[in-house]
Amino acid sequence: MMTKSLLSAGQGFLSIILHAHLPYVRHPEHDSFFEENWLFEAMTECYLPLIGVLDRLESDNVDYRLTLSLSPTLMSMLRDDLLQSRYLEHLHSRLELAEKEIIRTRRQPQFQKLARLYRRFFLNVLNTYQDCYQGDLLAAFQKHQATGKLELITTAATHGFLPLLNVSETAVRNQINLGIATFKSNCGHAPTGFWLPECGYYPGLETLLADAGIKYFFVDTHGVMDASQQPRNGVYAPIACGNGVAAFARDPESSSQVWSTKEGYPGDSDYREYYRDIGFELDADYIAPYILDGITRTNTGIKYHRVTGENLPKEIYNPRQALAKAYEHAQDFIDKRQRQIGLLGATMDRPPIIVAPYDAELFGHWWFEGTHWLECVLRLASEKTSGVQLISCSDYLKQQPSTQVATPSASTWGEQGYSGYWINETNDWIYPLLHKAELEMEKLARVVQGLTLTPLQTRALNQAARSILLAQASDWPFIMKSGTTIDYANKRITDHLARFNYLHDSFRKNRINERYLTALEIMDNIFPHIDFRDYNPSRAGAGFKSSV
Repeated sequence: MMTKSLLSAGQGFLSIILHAHLPYVRHPEHDSFFEENWLFEAMTECYLPLIGVLDRLESDNVDYRLTLSLSPTLMSMLRDDLLQSRYLEHLHSRLELAEKEIIRTRRQPQFQKLARLYRRFFLNVLNTYQDCYQGDLLAAFQKHQATGKLELITTAATHGFLPLLNVSETAVRNQINLGIATFKSNCGHAPTGFWLPECGYYPGLETLLADAGIKYFFVDTHGVMDASQQPRNGVYAPIACGNGVAAFARDPESSSQVWSTKEGYPGDSDYREYYRDIGFELDADYIAPYILDGITRTNTGIKYHRVTGENLPKEIYNPRQALAKAYEHAQDFIDKRQRQIGLLGATMDRPPIIVAPYDAELFGHWWFEGTHWLECVLRLASEKTSGVQLISCSDYLKQQPSTQVATPSASTWGEQGYSGYWINETNDWIYPLLHKAELEMEKLARVVQGLTLTPLQTRALNQAARSILLAQASDWPFIMKSGTTIDYANKRITDHLARFNYLHDSFRKNRINERYLTALEIMDNIFPHIDFRDYNPSRAGAGFKSSV
């Protein structure tokens, strides 16, 4: 145990966790598809700039620590040949548009300066993607993990919202196990930590995580503060679940500094305004080649204005001023962590750990300067005089293995802290259908136990399992509640359930259409090593808990 004298010196740790996730959006049946842009924008504005940050830190020998959670759906898309080729087309089109903008703004020097900035930005992204890493972003992250400075972890297979899938333990177990298996097949090793989708936890979930070899996971603040035993150290030390798995809680102070719409850094007036994009502002004929089908206006990534201030006309973006502000905010973030650690050290029996988890896509995509802010934070924290030591949660557990035993409370990091965002009047209709399909899948897996199936039958049942998993993604009920692309979310769930029902009935009637099955396999080609037999509850000693 650490002595008070050591703690009073202000020793403590900061663990920054980025969760990178996008739903599985891949449509080979179309020449182009709007929702695929979600991936392309995140690659251009978040993932590739983040790799650039890590490359620079490595080049400068900065002793940072960072944890990155990669969702199985995102990993699968990043390694998909079709999406890789489409991404290159997307990136070249952005370069072409930036070139055109340099010409168009030749009599507007402030705008042309920004157009040139975007051309450099897209060229740097293209160089990182194509020349440095040959289109393999996972290899880039693995390279940095090999240094011991970046820890990679993962999440559930399709980011299913586990508290609402818990009608069937088999459904939850398969989301966890297949997520880990996908991570291992892409990264070559098992993860130590696990990101619960939407930080959605329910008591008992830690048992399935332990069965899968996981050592720690994350919950929101109240998940630990309302645990079965009052936490002696608040959210500044993990609690042990009593089975070799630890729960770390989100620190509310460092969270609000970044996340808060009113107080958070990204809302500063000097930062780039996300919602002013030339895709919505320039003449339709001019911008047509760079938006969806030449008709539907979409983001291009080229934005010329800054946040400015509430209800004020948007002023021209000043990149130098914005980057200077990002450094100021990074220094402010580290200063506040140092003061926080100093206060905590006087009251705790161990060095405090401040856990700061964020959606990765905030950095660079929603908050253009966010990757620069992150780089500054990592550089500042690595300085010996900072008073803040960066650490991964797995390394903290190795240093501080003795933790208080308690069971976290049911919780999420969603609005109001529980499951309300994922089950409400906008989306509650999906759950009886999901549970019914899961039950039917389990029945099929039991029925065929011990039988010799033809290769075609095995393919059909594996594809049925893929359809269930894709329907279970937490993204679809989230979108229904947030009111963005509601029609698309509705269609994704109904399509996947329809595909499952077709495959289920085809198998039961022994009338499998191989041509149609092949088409489904081409469209939904995720999880190549899936085994429908894992839906047999007897495999894990777990069963369906209640009828639908």
